[in-house]
Amino acid sequence: MSYNTILQFLHTLSTKLSKLSFKDLSFMSEIPELNIETIQAIIDEKIDDNTVNQLVWYYLGYRYDYATCKWDISRVAPEWKEEYPEPPNFIEFRPPTVKLTRSIPKENKQLLKEKLGFKGYKIGEFTPVQARRATMANWLLSYIMIKESRK
Repeated sequence: MSYNTILQFLHTLSTKLSKLSFKDLSFMSEIPELNIETIQAIIDEKIDDNTVNQLVWYYLGYRYDYATCKWDISRVAPEWKEEYPEPPNFIEFRPPTVKLTRSIPKENKQLLKEKLGFKGYKIGEFTPVQARRATMANWLLSYIMIKESRK
């Protein structure tokens, strides 16, 4: 490898790394197994926000390709990849969470209540983040139920 090739590589790497923040690197962590205990841990706020986002991204089909340093959206449904070519932050932004809510089949809208006894939050006693986490937990639980019904 020539000196100029090495310099070019280092410059390219430096440029790509400078565009990332530490928060952007969160997709590199391990996600927990998707099961009822994980769903309950999301509701109980025992799993951090970044990991909850990663769980939803994974089951929507988003995969990070380390070789290209880009998101692979080949497994993502068209209605998601058209609007969100990169996985959205469901915790921080309301619009993707609204889309997530609308994507839950009607018969699965009350799964947290039916399966986990979740009574919801009282007005004035919850934050938007808790509401979004509950939506994400319900979507993940719906995902589990749909997959189990297909077995």
